[in-house]
Amino acid sequence: MSEITDRDHLRKHVALIDDVSLEPGLSAEGFREAFRNHAGGVAVVTADAGRGPVALTATSVISVSATPPLLVFSVSALSSATPTILESSSVVVHLLGAGQVDLARLCATSGADRFADTAAWTRLATGEPYFVAAPVGIRGSIVATFAAGASTLVVVNATHAHYAPTAVAAPSDASRPLIYHNRTWHQLSELSELVSGAQ
Repeated sequence: MSEITDRDHLRKHVALIDDVSLEPGLSAEGFREAFRNHAGGVAVVTADAGRGPVALTATSVISVSATPPLLVFSVSALSSATPTILESSSVVVHLLGAGQVDLARLCATSGADRFADTAAWTRLATGEPYFVAAPVGIRGSIVATFAAGASTLVVVNATHAHYAPTAVAAPSDASRPLIYHNRTWHQLSELSELVSGAQ
């Protein structure tokens, strides 16, 4: 399938977590402690369902397929942005570099006005809010959602990639991704490289 057009096509292949009998597991604190040593890339997800823009910081974004181009992220029931994201038909997933740590912190702060600085964002032609400094912004359509515990997984079909002018002019700077590890922000650079993944 070259394009996802039917949300039910994905839903019928998903076994909802709520329908599965789970054996006793780690405590919430034990689970968080285990994952503190797992570094994650940082993204900001934006959406607007018609009542104003929302944004949240996410470290759960993963690419799951290139054909069709699908990505997944999770949203917590505790986030004020979650209802708007789940009501929206599309989102923009901003993949952040080290230069956007302030944006990541802003969108992770409860009660903060993410859109007070009107020079920092605009709207795409399709209407979604877009932070212009992000090295890459992936606009996509939400094709499926399903509950997983206290969170919801969101599956997105990527339709467009938008690149900041600085990312095109200075790709070496754009290649310094923002990383979150053990409750601390980090950046990657050529100094952190151990072994090249190229074959």
